[in-house]
Amino acid sequence: MSLAQALGIAAAAVAGGLAAVALREAALATPVAGRWLATALEPLQRAGSEGYAPTELERRRLAVIGTVAMLAAGTVVLGPGPAPLLAAAGPAAAASMIARRRARYRRAVDRGLPDVAVAVADALAAGRSARAALAAAAASLEGPPATELGRVRAELSLGVSTRAALAGLRRRVGSARVDSFAAAVLSQQIAGGDLASLLRRFAAAAADRDRVEADARSATAQARFTGLLVVAMPVGAALLAELLEPGFVGDLLANGPAAALLALAAALQLAGFVAIRRLSRVGAE
Repeated sequence: MSLAQALGIAAAAVAGGLAAVALREAALATPVAGRWLATALEPLQRAGSEGYAPTELERRRLAVIGTVAMLAAGTVVLGPGPAPLLAAAGPAAAASMIARRRARYRRAVDRGLPDVAVAVADALAAGRSARAALAAAAASLEGPPATELGRVRAELSLGVSTRAALAGLRRRVGSARVDSFAAAVLSQQIAGGDLASLLRRFAAAAADRDRVEADARSATAQARFTGLLVVAMPVGAALLAELLEPGFVGDLLANGPAAALLALAAALQLAGFVAIRRLSRVGAE
């Protein structure tokens, strides 16, 4: 690497840092823009903490932010030529981020079902009915399980039937474990029996399954890392080549046969990555 190239890379890095600082100062200097940005990003935060589904307007705002962010990153890393192609993926990236955060929220609720079952069983052991136990259990929980039980408690306080409240929980989470929990609670209303003992056994079985799945995820961690490495290495090599010789990626994409081969290679690598992920998937992952 020549001295001029090294200075160019250093200048680009400094320019990127100064641009980030400038954007931050501009947002602070314009409260209206800062409030708009905070409002636009709030649904993304709520999707992870509450399982919130953004409205169409909120999705459009997030798509705009994703497009601008991808365009800026593409301009800095790849140059102004390929940047619009990267920016076109902005709306899809925003939608994917929302979906991933909501899925993570649902998994957190699903994995917290043992704690939910124990909390309801404790309330039943204290002499409460099944309906009152569901309403009281949220106070001893935290995180996504507490949020969902809080919603159930709010619906019960409004006079919604226990069956309807649990049906709402099942619809929001979409988990076989939640279905089993709801069936256990409702079965007590129909057939009676020791629901507290049943829920404690349910919690113990669910906790045992979580431990087995955690062991399986540890055993398949290397396969997942290999799949990520297979995809990341060519991308990293392309970024390094672009830094060493600015315009390299743009020239490569401008060449028809080279671009076709790159697209084919990217498709094959993506297929291999998806195959590795599927083979190493554990449980609901």
